[in-house]
Amino acid sequence: MLLASCSNDLYKASKTAYKKQAKALGKDLQYIQPDSIGNQLVGVKESQNFSMRKPNFIVIHHTDQESCEQTYRTFALKRTQVSSHYVICDDGSITQMLNDLLRGWHAGNSSWGNVTDLNSVSIGIELDNDGEEPFSYAQINNLIWLLEHLSEKYNIPKQNIIGHADVAPGRKVDPSALFPWKTLADSGFGIWYDESKLNDLVIDGTFNPTKALKFIGYNITNLESAIYSFKLHFNPSEVTKKLTEKDKKILYLLELEVLKG
Repeated sequence: MLLASCSNDLYKASKTAYKKQAKALGKDLQYIQPDSIGNQLVGVKESQNFSMRKPNFIVIHHTDQESCEQTYRTFALKRTQVSSHYVICDDGSITQMLNDLLRGWHAGNSSWGNVTDLNSVSIGIELDNDGEEPFSYAQINNLIWLLEHLSEKYNIPKQNIIGHADVAPGRKVDPSALFPWKTLADSGFGIWYDESKLNDLVIDGTFNPTKALKFIGYNITNLESAIYSFKLHFNPSEVTKKLTEKDKKILYLLELEVLKG
């Protein structure tokens, strides 16, 4: 009972702080504060033609914690400086912790293609999982339902549904190699390659797998880390920091998928 009381107090305090910060953000948006360039004051003439900015990516994580309750507490405590928009528990239950239009603190130092601040343009979804266990059917089923809802609501391209490891190679490895990316792709979310073409594919000698990694979206500054993250996602049974012939074929086929849009 004492633990439940402490949790209730924490979430009550977090809810109060959420409302206060959201209200302050709303007030900030009501006015344009004039800036200056050198000694030149920038003029202000408000336009009536605008709307809220919308997310264009979804980043999937696993919590690496012991329970959903522990994750809720982590995101509610100010000192942790971390949050995500949604948490999906092992039983499939979904909890929203941030408005979709708020900038969550889930991706950290990250990049994908030309985007260098994923937090500012993405929705974060955390799956209750320690990184060493399979993801439950209920969890993945409801994740797909949530992806359907969010991608339709915000017109998020299927290619822009990615993992934390994809956008932070060398720093993050979630969701783990056990995450069923192909299942998601079969449902229309994220990308996958045409497996039926893999065995008979002969790659042209001019094909550059490093350029393909970059073309797909990976930051190749640390090439070995980029390869590791790529294999976590697309070849999870053979995760290393070296490209095999199979990996090169996968990259070739993925490049075709990206080009098709």
